[in-house]
Formats: sequence, C-alpha cells, structure tokens
Amino acid sequence: MKLKLFFEKHRVALMWTLFAGTIVVVFLLGLLAASVTERRAEIATLFNNKRVEIKGIESRNELWGENYPREFETWKKTKEMDFESKHNGNGVVDILEQRPDMVVLWAGYAFSRDYSAPRGHSYAVTDVVKTLRTGAPITEDKNLQPATCWACKSPDVPRLMAEVGIEKFYSSKWSHFGSEVVNSIGCADCHNPENMNIAISRPALAEAFVRVGKDIGVTTIQERRSLACAQCHVEYYFKGDGKYLTFPWDKGMTVEQIESYYDEVGFTDWVHTLSKAPMLKAQHPDYEIFMAGPHAQRGLSCADCHMPYKSDGAIKYSDHHVTSPLLNIDRTCQTCHRDSKENLIKYVYEYQDKILETRDRVEKELVKSHIAAKFAWDNGASQKQMEPVLKLIRAAQWRWDFAVASHGAAFHAPVETQRILAHSLDKSYQAQMEAIKVLALLGVKDQIPTPDISTKERAQQYIGLDMAKLGSEKDEFMTTTVPQWLVKARENGRLL
Repeated sequence: MKLKLFFEKHRVALMWTLFAGTIVVVFLLGLLAASVTERRAEIATLFNNKRVEIKGIESRNELWGENYPREFETWKKTKEMDFESKHNGNGVVDILEQRPDMVVLWAGYAFSRDYSAPRGHSYAVTDVVKTLRTGAPITEDKNLQPATCWACKSPDVPRLMAEVGIEKFYSSKWSHFGSEVVNSIGCADCHNPENMNIAISRPALAEAFVRVGKDIGVTTIQERRSLACAQCHVEYYFKGDGKYLTFPWDKGMTVEQIESYYDEVGFTDWVHTLSKAPMLKAQHPDYEIFMAGPHAQRGLSCADCHMPYKSDGAIKYSDHHVTSPLLNIDRTCQTCHRDSKENLIKYVYEYQDKILETRDRVEKELVKSHIAAKFAWDNGASQKQMEPVLKLIRAAQWRWDFAVASHGAAFHAPVETQRILAHSLDKSYQAQMEAIKVLALLGVKDQIPTPDISTKERAQQYIGLDMAKLGSEKDEFMTTTVPQWLVKARENGRLL
C-alpha cells in the first residue's frame, strides 16, 4: 500500500528519471557504435587504401612502411642503442673483452676472434659483415663461409631462395650474395603481404616440424607469435657438404636431446686447438630455452613481451621495436603482474645475478679442463687415454654454450638454465680429474700450467691468433668489397 502511494506521489519524477536514463544509455550505445564504426573504418582504410602494391617477397622494408607507417616507425627504433640494464643492453659491447676466458673456450673457432653483444634487428646485416668471424672474403676463391651464414639476417634470404632454390642458396659462397643480402631483418621475414598474417619464411623451421610429425601450417596465431621468432632464434647447424640449414630437433629440444642427435649423426663444429676435443658450438637456442620456462608454459608468446601492443586512436597494433621487456614494463610485465616497476626489475636482476655467478664459475673450470688436456697431450698422452677427457670436455662446454648463447636464458627459464650450468660445472670437474689420471699414468708430477689470459689480447695470443693480420684483411674487405656491394645493390634496385 505504501509502495503504491509512493509511486503515485512521485510518478512524474520517476518518469523523467527513466527518460533521462534511457537518453544516457542511448547516448553511450551511440558512442560505442561510433567507436566500432571508426575502428572498422580505420582498419578498412589500412587495408584498402594502400599506397604501394606489395606482391611476392618484397625485401625492401621502406616499401612496407608506406602501407603500415605505425609498425614501420616502431621498427625503425631497432636502430636505437641507448637501452642499458644491469647486464648490458642494446649497445656495442665487446664480450671477449669482458670475459677473456671465452677466447680460450673457442680456440680454433671464429668466435675467439670477435664476439659482441647483439644489437637491434636493424644491424643484423651490418654486424655479420663487420665481424671478424666471417673472415675477409675479398674474392670468391678466398671465402670459406657458406651463404647459409646469411640465413637469419635479411628478408633478402627468402627472396633469393625463391629465385635460385633453397639448396643452391645454401651451397653457394657467402660473398656470392653480398650485393643481394642488403636489407636488414624486417617485414617480409614474418608477414604475408596479402593479408599481413604471420608467415614462416624460413624452410628450416617447417622442415623441422615435418621430421617430428607436425604441420606448422595448423599452428595457432598465438603459437606463430613465437614461431616467427623461432625461424632464427634457435639452435641449428649446417648439414653436409651442401651446408643445408637444419634444426636438430628430431629427438627433442632439450640440451641432452640435441646433444644425442649430434652424437648420433657424428657432427662436430670444430676441433679445439688446445684440448683437441671435438666441439659443439651452440648458436642461440632462445626458443628451446623459452619453451622450457614458466611464461611459455602459461601460453605467452615471444611477441607478448618483446612486441607489446600499442594503440593509436582506434587502432591496436604490435610494437615492432623488438627489444627488452624491461624498456616497456607498463605494457609488458605489468599487464599480468600487479607489482611495481622497481620490484619487477629487481626480480629479473636477482635471477640473472644468481645464474651469471654460476656461469662465471663454469667458464673458469672449463678453461682449466682445456689446459689440462693440452698438458696431457704435450706429455705424450695417447688418443685412447684422452678419449674420456675429450668426451667430458665436449659435453661440459656444450651445456655451458647452450645456456650462455641463448639470449635472455636467465629470465626465460631460470631453473632449466641453472640446471644446465650445474651439469656443465660437474662435467668440467670430471674432465679435469680424468686429465689428472692420464698425467699420473704418464708419470708427470709437474703442476698443470696456468697461462696469463687476463685480457682478450693475452688470451688470443695464448691460443695463437694473429689479430693484426685478421684485422688488416677485414679492413681491406670493409673499404673495398663492401662499398662495391652497396653500389651494385642500389643499381639493381635492391636498396632504396
């Protein structure tokens, strides 16, 4: 009764309130509809009003930038080198100068000449040309590097594979395509120009899937947001005389499974000049390590953290400034973790500090293993006596390299990385003990020598590198061949 009287008394006011509420709801729905329409219009404009028609494999990134200016502007930021964290950043850092023990670990391999921290994607071609690891291919007959070395550096690579054939590309010389591979990592490496879907442009990844009974064509969009990176950020080797790029995933992607694959096929990257051990060189098994970590196991992709979304009006797009997630914590870590920027950075550094402490210890002991083996050889050890030592050195250094060559391993999978390094340290000690046993059998009572390898220069001198000659050859290459490459590339329209 009271409720009825209330409604009769306030009937007019209630009607006006209902009317006003309806107006507000209609207004908000109108805004939503306008926003949706605007977004659809922007997207339609994006795809229907392209300035440049891109067909096939277009390796010139600037042309893609005409159609996708937002993404292109962020991609250009990969040229920046001003980011620094506690442990390096995206600038020029001479790692051998920081850790000269690595010179000895790679004795007999090109990495002992030159190894710098990786810079942004914009420098992929520049850095592989400038590094002393690629030698000085001034003429075709002097160049020992295969064209496979270009495989991950440029969208010109899938273009050339389509033109000359995959096998012929791999089996050619590195210098043969010098004036062709000139555009740095970019759009055609990861996108189909017709619909901008993520595309797999490198055959080695698709072939690896086939060998384990999978079809990369039926993977999800989220999976491809990591697989696009896995085209290059993986462990690989050059198979056979044709130097065919191959991912050694047939038995699995753990450090032990890949090692088993290499042992079974009898693969060796090089023979160490001091210990004479048949060595394996890990490339950069980023995808393998990432897949063993907590973020991948919870469904995150590489792009979620290294290419976070940005908004421009109604358009949401991926930031193509591929860099450390620490640079954009508000759009990376904090989208999931409700914690302060300071705390999140602190957690990352804690992971890194603990793992790098183990890493540094491993490097010292690995060097001792190589030197102990050399000392045994110098005192007349036989091949049969040294076999256990060499096997342990190979296994120990493979594990160390698998962990340290992976970009961000200390964060991507800290538990797995620490496990791998612990096994490396254990095998390094075992190798030293086996070498000591050999020396005892030989009747050698002298102490194993301790050379001065406190600097990069002293370490390189110890392993017999003539850096003055290598530097001179490289300087000649950079001042003669490279400019000729670039002139030819512009004449042929390969560079804008």
